Amino acid sequence: MITPTDSTGTSEGSTSPDMAGISLERIKQRRDFLHVAEGAGWQTPGFILQGRRRTACNREGLIRIGFTCSRKVGNAVVRNRARRRLAHAADIVLPHHGIPGWDYVMIGLRFRTVSRNFAKLTQDLETAVRRLAHKEMR
Repeated sequence: MITPTDSTGTSEGSTSPDMAGISLERIKQRRDFLHVAEGAGWQTPGFILQGRRRTACNREGLIRIGFTCSRKVGNAVVRNRARRRLAHAADIVLPHHGIPGWDYVMIGLRFRTVSRNFAKLTQDLETAVRRLAHKEMR
């Protein structure tokens, strides 16, 4: 799970830093979501991933991630389940495949985010991160 980090990059309540040494931070403010939306996007069968390199920032080694699901995804229980699945997939994949200095937003899709096999969801995220980096570099 994504947790606040201290100055050393380790998560509070965690006994060791994540394996890749990269900390994840949650995007919570609307302006940050809008900033990421201006970047590249990639749709997978289970979600949409948007990503953008941060401009002049003193926290280059940090990956920021945000999650959103509209009401079309379902009621509050279903939306929360979808966001939790996306967050867990991000916790697994982004420390190893994410690009430090980038912001990502994962958007849950109606019916598909909750029902997609979790292993396929993580594979989709790995693929989407690679494709976004390639797309942004062009």
